[in-house]
Amino acid sequence: MTIKEAQTTVDGWIKTVGVRYFNELTNMAILTEEVGEVARIIARRYGEQSEKESDKNKDLGDEMADVLWVLICLANQTGVDLTEAFTKNLEKKTIRDATRHLNNEKLKD
Repeated sequence: MTIKEAQTTVDGWIKTVGVRYFNELTNMAILTEEVGEVARIIARRYGEQSEKESDKNKDLGDEMADVLWVLICLANQTGVDLTEAFTKNLEKKTIRDATRHLNNEKLKD
């Protein structure tokens, strides 16, 4: 599925199953909550914190998909074409960082 197809699919789902979009501020709060859930899994599974028994069966991919879902909702609500935005962002990073990372002593083996 392309990003554009994902935006169309989410929009269709919202309009049929979800009834309507939550407002942008609500979705921003939900996005923050979902990112927190991803952070919790990463911190406990890959970081130094011990993983609680209740977190051991949490699916990191599913939590990341929740983040993507809400981000797509916000993009749809605010008229952002994520394919176009991502393409422009990648171009910006490529120009800006053309030699930056290659010359970063911290990244050398």
